[in-house]
Amino acid sequence: MNKPNDNPADPFKKALAEATKAMANEPDLNVSYSVDPAGITNDTMRLPQVTRRMTRDEVLLARGTADAYAMRIRFHNDATHARYIPQGEMARSLYEAMETARCEAMGARAMPGTAGNIDAKISNEAAKMGFAQIQDAAGAPLATAAGYLVRHLATGRDLPPAAANVMGLWRGFIESQAEGTLENLNDVLDDQVAFSKFARQIIDDLGYGEQLGEDPDEENSDNQDDTEENNEEETPDTDSGDQSDEQDETDTSEEQQSSDEQQQAQTSMEERDETDAAEEMEAPDGQPPMDPPPPAPHSDADPNYKVYSTDFDEEVLAEELAEPAELDRLRAYLDQQLDPLKGAVSRLANKLQRRLQAQQNRSWAFDMEEGILDAGRLARVISNPTTPLSFKVENDTEFKDTIVTLLIDNSGSMRGRPISIAAICADVLARTLERCQVKCEILGFTTRAWKGGQSRENWLKAGREQTPGRLNDLRHIIYKSADAPWRRSRPNLGLMMKEGLLKENIDGEALEWAHKRMVARQEQRRILMVISDGAPVDDSTLSVNSASYLEKHLRDVIEMIEKRKQVELIAIGIGHDVTRYYERAVTITDAEQLAGAITEQLAGLFDPNHKQGPKMVLRRAG
Repeated sequence: MNKPNDNPADPFKKALAEATKAMANEPDLNVSYSVDPAGITNDTMRLPQVTRRMTRDEVLLARGTADAYAMRIRFHNDATHARYIPQGEMARSLYEAMETARCEAMGARAMPGTAGNIDAKISNEAAKMGFAQIQDAAGAPLATAAGYLVRHLATGRDLPPAAANVMGLWRGFIESQAEGTLENLNDVLDDQVAFSKFARQIIDDLGYGEQLGEDPDEENSDNQDDTEENNEEETPDTDSGDQSDEQDETDTSEEQQSSDEQQQAQTSMEERDETDAAEEMEAPDGQPPMDPPPPAPHSDADPNYKVYSTDFDEEVLAEELAEPAELDRLRAYLDQQLDPLKGAVSRLANKLQRRLQAQQNRSWAFDMEEGILDAGRLARVISNPTTPLSFKVENDTEFKDTIVTLLIDNSGSMRGRPISIAAICADVLARTLERCQVKCEILGFTTRAWKGGQSRENWLKAGREQTPGRLNDLRHIIYKSADAPWRRSRPNLGLMMKEGLLKENIDGEALEWAHKRMVARQEQRRILMVISDGAPVDDSTLSVNSASYLEKHLRDVIEMIEKRKQVELIAIGIGHDVTRYYERAVTITDAEQLAGAITEQLAGLFDPNHKQGPKMVLRRAG
């Protein structure tokens, strides 16, 4: 029997780890489970966390990820991979995606049970990337589509719907450019060297040949020729005098021949360029372009805002970052912080509720010609029978279907009292708005690591590109979705008390993320409330870009939101004045002020007769 404190998921985790070692043929492999993104580092495989609940999705994702990585270890050779890897970024992405697909397809052939598990992994990744909503090729990653197509052709299996959508958007283009090469797929699948050459040819067919770099096979051939020539030179030759004249003639002839070949090659390339240009001009309407379209910008607010890599960014539910027992413990700690303020916070919550509900009450229009007889005005009819009867009409105050999103800065500078204030505020707001039948969403934003994380590591390995843009791994947290009841999300708010969660803050992208979530909602009224303690700060990004890089992007996003007017934006600064960024902002220093500020701000927004006044700043008295 399990002990009361045993994790019921532990037997599954142990069994999966042992099965993974066997499939990978690596008995010394270390298998761990973490909320951090899955991956392989040296001899350690990191798999998605499986909680005590062991939901079906958790189990399938863990098994699929384990199978995919095991097949990579079993059928992949790093030295061969490195020998043929292209130099250009797009070519390298295509090469990596196709090699991953090859390993997974080999696994499906050798161990058919892995195919279904890996489908679950692909489905999860495609859902996170929003592949199901992409409607044109410009928004779909070509490299990912190419990998999907190789896996589909090699295994004959249908892809999960979201992944199939991305593959379908590019399939016509890929097959039209590389049809002859793709026919050889099954012949090279089990030979990594042959497949690497096959992948490089596909990349060339798709128009990225200039990113391939030198052909490693030609380099080896040249080295072999050089060795043979050196050996010949070291061999003694008694007839060197007689052969010198012949050698000179041969050299002259070879030089002339080389010159002629270069001239012919140049002429051939010019003719080919002219032919390609003519074909491009004559391409029929409706066909995919010969060159893939440029990638979509990372930011709607500023198309020039750069992000070095989004591969390690994550949008995660709060409950996935801690076990239920830990969430309960953290929530209890938050309740202790809330206890001294319980009376004041409850009064303010009730005040906000009364004000919001009062504005939903019906009103009356008096002295109407028809409607309900106004009994209060009958006295004047009695005193003066010539006075006409007075009627009243009941009107509903316009109180639009509304959603309120609270976006909380989860940066390291919020540690301690500020994050406790923010969590208390979120708790009060969610409870109060739910009573008023107003949807409420609570989001948080930080980074996954200090000083850059995996994005920076890759940047360093790739040669330190100048001004790479944002250079850290984002972590966007959903504490409470708009449709989830407060009762179910209540423990999640304790996560803000978790040691090590709070790191850097990249406000602009977080604000744009929250805005996109709100715009996709059906509610007519959308209110976005930002709780922050100052300017965006990320040491990794600011160390290799301009000092105002993140701040400028934040201002651009705020300007975009205010111009589009789809969302009403207000901000609350904790201990710092944020009025230099936001048109409507409040600065507070303790929890009672925060609840009061929210009460006044929300009540004002819901008041149909409210007119926005000047910016308001609240500070601690004395």
